[in-house]
Amino acid sequence: METLKKLAFTTLCISLLCQVHIEVMGQDYKLLQEAFSNSYTLETAGKYTAACDALRKVYDENSYEINVRLGWLSYLAGQFTESIAYYNIAIQLMPLSIEARLGYVYPASAMGNWDQVTAKYQEILKLDASNYTANYRLGSIYYSRKEYEQAYRHFEKLINGYPFDYDALHMFAWTNYQMGKLREAKVLFNKTLLNKPGDASATEGLGLIK
Repeated sequence: METLKKLAFTTLCISLLCQVHIEVMGQDYKLLQEAFSNSYTLETAGKYTAACDALRKVYDENSYEINVRLGWLSYLAGQFTESIAYYNIAIQLMPLSIEARLGYVYPASAMGNWDQVTAKYQEILKLDASNYTANYRLGSIYYSRKEYEQAYRHFEKLINGYPFDYDALHMFAWTNYQMGKLREAKVLFNKTLLNKPGDASATEGLGLIK
């Protein structure tokens, strides 16, 4: 009988502790939701530093959501070094996160760290080889560097996945043109004009092909 009483008492204690934990978690989420809500309101008003401050009041280094949000807000506030630091923490917390890596490239590009930008896009493609944004932006970087074979590989992936996408058609057409693949470029420029009739860039490209 005494054993049963002890067991019942232990069960009651555990139940009460669990209830307290749930209540505390509920209170924490309420504070977090208020902080996030304030940050969105301040962001909309263009008060980016204040939006950061709203979240720093409830900062938790183990929270992916807070770190990725502060990464974005710090970028908007022009605090590029801080932004990169927050995004790095977010990536460490969620190693498969594509969104945190996409966010990271904004402050990195603003600082002119193009090697870091390229590295992050390559990391994304290791996680998701067909990722639209990473392929398009990497292709555009290589195109601007006149590394057309590299650009070709990324734009080709886009065309395979998005055969009638304007940006994919447009950039793949110009890449083919720069590589001397005029027949392919002509076809692609014409398809670009089906997507966007009268497009000046596609029309110019066709004019250059004799």
